Amino acid sequence: MVNSLVTLIGQKHPLTQLDCGEFAKMKVNGMNFTIRAYKAAGLGHVSVMRASGFLGLMKMDTLIINPTELDLPLYSYDHISAMGNETLIVELYDTLLGEYDESRMLEVKARKKYSALPERDPGEHWYDSIKLASSISKKGKKKHLPLMQSLTDQHFAAYLESSHAPVTDPAAKQKKASVYVDGLLTKGGPSTDVFKKSIGDVLTRQLFEQVLFGTK
Repeated sequence: MVNSLVTLIGQKHPLTQLDCGEFAKMKVNGMNFTIRAYKAAGLGHVSVMRASGFLGLMKMDTLIINPTELDLPLYSYDHISAMGNETLIVELYDTLLGEYDESRMLEVKARKKYSALPERDPGEHWYDSIKLASSISKKGKKKHLPLMQSLTDQHFAAYLESSHAPVTDPAAKQKKASVYVDGLLTKGGPSTDVFKKSIGDVLTRQLFEQVLFGTK
């Protein structure tokens, strides 16, 4: 599904691939990772992380957008396939400088056809206070993949169209994203903790700030 999201971005915001250095390919906790980062013209920093392991029984795709040029919320997408289970997690975080209307994404999320997708309990986390209501957390089986794909694509298209306000204070916008990223690194997060345990605090901070979120 992540390929369709990258295509949607590229249609509106031409992508220039960035050098990820030693982070382009990694092995972490038994999983093989490939990571790509891009400059999206008129949008901001985009990263794509793909992982597979355990003889192909587990796969994970991640897309992160730190919108430094449009006043959009920070966007994080994860799709995890493991042992016949499919998990879709889309989270949007308030790194906004001005007013924001998430009604388009809420409308897509509430469409009746997507009610067939079982809800997933995301649990409680330190960042819940800045997570927007249009975030998505679903679980299912292989049969649910077409619906998950449709929901992801339509929700993402609504996200890209939800604000056309250019960022007038890039430093302030980046600071808001940096606060969130620093929170992940100091207070923890599901994937953050895995990386810190495997490659250590210093390299994890470099990966998050320089490659995944582009805050440094």
